[in-house]
Amino acid sequence: MLRRLSLASRTVVFVALVCLGLLAIDGWNSWQSRQLHLRQMSVATSNLARAMAQQADDQIKLADTVLVGLVERIESDGTGPAEIARLREFLAGRIAQLPQLDGLHVYDEDGNWVANSRQIWPQNLNNADREYFQFHRANTSRGPHVGVPVTSRTTGRSLVPISRRINHADGSFAGVALATIRVDFFVNFYASLDIGQAGALGLILEDGTMITRRPYSPSTVGRDMRGSDLFQAYRSQGPVGTAYIRSAQDGVLRLNSFRRLPNYPLFVAASLSKEEILADWWRETLWHSGGVVLLVLVVAAVGWRLVKQFELQVQTEAELRRARDALETLNGTLKTLAMEDGLTGLANRRKFDVTLNTEIGRAVRDASTLALIMIDVDCFKQYNDIYGHAAGDECLQKIGRTVAALAARRPGDLAARYGGEELAVLLPNTDVQDALLLAERIRNAVRDLKIAHAGVENGFVTLSAGVEALRPSALDGQSKELIEAADKALYQAKTQGRDRVCAAAHPSTS
Repeated sequence: MLRRLSLASRTVVFVALVCLGLLAIDGWNSWQSRQLHLRQMSVATSNLARAMAQQADDQIKLADTVLVGLVERIESDGTGPAEIARLREFLAGRIAQLPQLDGLHVYDEDGNWVANSRQIWPQNLNNADREYFQFHRANTSRGPHVGVPVTSRTTGRSLVPISRRINHADGSFAGVALATIRVDFFVNFYASLDIGQAGALGLILEDGTMITRRPYSPSTVGRDMRGSDLFQAYRSQGPVGTAYIRSAQDGVLRLNSFRRLPNYPLFVAASLSKEEILADWWRETLWHSGGVVLLVLVVAAVGWRLVKQFELQVQTEAELRRARDALETLNGTLKTLAMEDGLTGLANRRKFDVTLNTEIGRAVRDASTLALIMIDVDCFKQYNDIYGHAAGDECLQKIGRTVAALAARRPGDLAARYGGEELAVLLPNTDVQDALLLAERIRNAVRDLKIAHAGVENGFVTLSAGVEALRPSALDGQSKELIEAADKALYQAKTQGRDRVCAAAHPSTS
C-alpha cells in the first residue's frame, strides 16, 4: 500500500511537471516571438521614416534649386520690364516641370509682387507680413528658409514656403524669391503608404510647427507640437530615434520612428499602432496556446487515469514512458520548427540571431574575422503582383535551395531567411574578399536559374547583396554593427542598379 501511494505521488508530480513544462515552454516561445515581432516592426517603421525623410528632402531640394538660379538671375539681370517678361516665362516653365509646386514668386524689398508663375497677375497684393519675408528682411543669411505653413491668398490652398533672400549690389535687402509646395502633395504621398488603420505619419518643422499629418485634417496644419510627447522624444533622442508614445490626439499607443531631413530643418515621424502590430501575434499565440492547453488537459487526464489504475502498474508505467517519449519528440519538433523557416527550409531569424551572437563570442575569443552577406531579391513585390504569392513562395524556395547549396559548406556557416525576401549568410573565419566571391557565386547561380520576371528589364529574377566582415573586439554592439554595415552595402547595391554585390565602404564589385 505504501509503495502504491509513493508511486501515485510520483505520478502526480510527474504529470504536474510535464504540464507546467509545456505551459512554460509555450509561454517562453510566445514571449520571444512577441519581442522578435516588435523588433522587426521597429526596423520597418525606421525604414519608413527614412523613406519619408528622403522624399521630403528631395522635394524641397528641387524647389530650392530653382530658387538658387532665380536669385542669381535677378541679382545679375535686374528687374527691368524686359527682364521681368523673360522671368515670367522662366517661372511658368519651371512650374510645368515641377507639378508639386503651387507657385514661384518674386517680391521686392517692400513685399510687393515683382513676378510670379501664374498666368493671371494678382492685383494689390503685398506679402510683407508673411513670416518668411520678415525672416529674410531681418537676416542676412543667403541660405534657404523653410517657413511655417501658409494659406494662399489667391487659391486658398495650404502651402509650405521655401524662400531665399535677394540682395542689392551693395548687399542690402532687395526682396525675396519664394517657392511654395502644396501641403496636399505630401498628404497624397502619405495616403499611398500602408500603415494600417490606426497608423500615423507626420512632417514637422524643428521649431515644433506641424506641416501635415496622416490622418489629415486642415486643423493640423500649423499646429504647435512643442508640448507633445513626440516632439520631446525627438528633442531628447537626437536626429534619429524610436519610442512608444501614446498620442495626445487620439489616445492610441504607437511605435514612433522619427528622423531629421538630411538638408533642411524638418523631421518626419512614422507611427504604427502597437495593437495592430501585435494583432497577428495575438492570433497565432491564441491558436498554438489553445493547442498546448488541450495537450496539457490530455496529459492530465492520462495521469489521473494512471493514478486510478494501480492494478495495471506495469502497463501504466509503459504508457508513461511512451507519453514522455512523445512529449520529448514534440518538444524536439517544436525546437526544430522554432529554428527553421517553414517556407525555404533555411534557418529562421531566431536561429540567425542566436548563431550570430555565438559566432561573435567565438570570433572575440579566437581573434578571428566574421563575415555577413545580406541578400535581397530584386523587385520581389512586383514579382508577387504579376505572378501571385504562390509563385512568389516557389521562387523563394528555389532561391533558398540555391543559397543553401552554395553557402553552407562548412559546419559553422549559416544560411538564413532574415525576413520577407531578404536572406542572410553568416561566414565565420572569412574575410571580405572571400565573402564577396561567395556572394558573387550566389548572385550568378540565381541568375542562371532564369526564373522569369516580366516586371524587370532583363526579364528574370536577380539578387542584390551587401557584404561586410569584421574582427570583433567585444560582444556588446558588434552584431548590430555587422548587420547595419552589411545592410548599408545592400542598400548601396540597390541604389546602383540592383543585380550586384557591394561591400561596406567599398565600390561595387559587379
